[in-house]
Amino acid sequence: MIRLTPSFAGQFLGIGGLFVGLNSLTMTVCAARIGDITETVWQTQAIRFLTLADPSVRFAVFGTVLLGIVCGLLGGFLVVRRMSLVGDALSHAVLPGVALGFLWNMEKDPVAIFIGATVAGLLGTGLVHLITRTTRLKEDAALGMILAGFFGAGLCLMSMFQRLPTGNKTGIDKFLFGQASAIGAEDIRLMTVVTVLVLGLICVGYKEFLLVSFDPGFAKVCALPTRWLQHGLMLLLTFSVVIALQAVGVVLVSAMLITPAATAYLLTDRMHRMLIYGALIGMLSGVTGAFLSFLGTHLPTGPFMVLSASSFFVVAFLFAPNRGVIPRWWMARSQRVRIVRENTLKAVYQILENEEFRRESVSLRELAERRRLTFDEALREVRSLVSMDFATAVDDLVALTPSGWQRAASIVRNHRLWELYLTHAVQMAPDHVHDDAEKIEHILGEDAVRQLERRLEFADRDPHGRPIPAVQVIHGRPNGNREKRATGYGKSS
Repeated sequence: MIRLTPSFAGQFLGIGGLFVGLNSLTMTVCAARIGDITETVWQTQAIRFLTLADPSVRFAVFGTVLLGIVCGLLGGFLVVRRMSLVGDALSHAVLPGVALGFLWNMEKDPVAIFIGATVAGLLGTGLVHLITRTTRLKEDAALGMILAGFFGAGLCLMSMFQRLPTGNKTGIDKFLFGQASAIGAEDIRLMTVVTVLVLGLICVGYKEFLLVSFDPGFAKVCALPTRWLQHGLMLLLTFSVVIALQAVGVVLVSAMLITPAATAYLLTDRMHRMLIYGALIGMLSGVTGAFLSFLGTHLPTGPFMVLSASSFFVVAFLFAPNRGVIPRWWMARSQRVRIVRENTLKAVYQILENEEFRRESVSLRELAERRRLTFDEALREVRSLVSMDFATAVDDLVALTPSGWQRAASIVRNHRLWELYLTHAVQMAPDHVHDDAEKIEHILGEDAVRQLERRLEFADRDPHGRPIPAVQVIHGRPNGNREKRATGYGKSS
């Protein structure tokens, strides 16, 4: 069950409070691009970036950090709700609003552009909802039409403005592909307000947003205003898209919404952790992208931010615990090796059982015949047992160690208990239970085994009449008293 921890609200409100102080930034931007400077030695550039020597660097870093927080948070809800395409459509739908915001006073006014883009974004999402409610079209088709239509209208308006006498001086074209170095003090103030607003609303309504995202039907039963919550989430998403346009542009803003959240999704099963991880990855991606673009001249910040976020995703995709490709491959390989090893132990036990435990070891030839393997394959399996201290081998004779005996007897017990359970509880025929028991014997834990034993009233025989190893047998030593071990079957204590 996903819970809101006290640290969640505290951490994000703390971050929000930290960036409220950025309103004091009033220095002007000194470069058209972060990398547009005369010195190109990367060591010098790195030092200047880390010391925040240039005003443009300070604005770009603070802006990308705020952008990473907002996009990482809201992107988490998009990913878990499978609404990633909504972010892409919304980022393209706001472009006409950006152009109309510029038309308000024919210059780059962050507030006017923010209002215009927000109205356009909300209009786009409203049209998508209207199309899906009143026609047979699905949401993906409606999103595709709105994305293309609004984006085309925005490009037409922007091309018209570029032909005006002051068109090339406004910087309106930077909203298409982004230019973090063009972020100014007014942009930082607006981004700070949006960031604090998003943090506050998510912290206050986290449980409600969570319930609507994972179980909207139950949210309606609980009398939650699900429609208003969904509209509120779309409004916050629109805000995040608008403030991201200046840094990464219309084309790439969806990547900053989805990639950090998708990376966090691979790292945890808890929603609050996913939001925190997404915000941190978004911040790191933003700062890394700004840093890389500063190392050379004429290097765009937005694409480097997206590439940085993609790099984090690739690392998580390959190495994330439990979900990464390499850990999953390693776990599957280890499981296959363990199952082969346990089957070999079981075969040794069964050979000794057929001889009524009158001897302590089996030959490689007997083991190969029992396992239906070649002599060399059986030899490799024995070497694996020896390496794990489950067996000893002298010439062509194999004997189980105490740990090997215990594991072998446990596997045989699991197999026969499960066969007996299937014949009793599921009423399966005794000749149909072997294959299922072959699979389950390797994953039954001790707690499950104890429950099976109690449910079967500590039975000592499987459906085929073979003895089920009891506790005395499992914890007995293979080199101990043969007679005691051979008659050690009975009810478990």
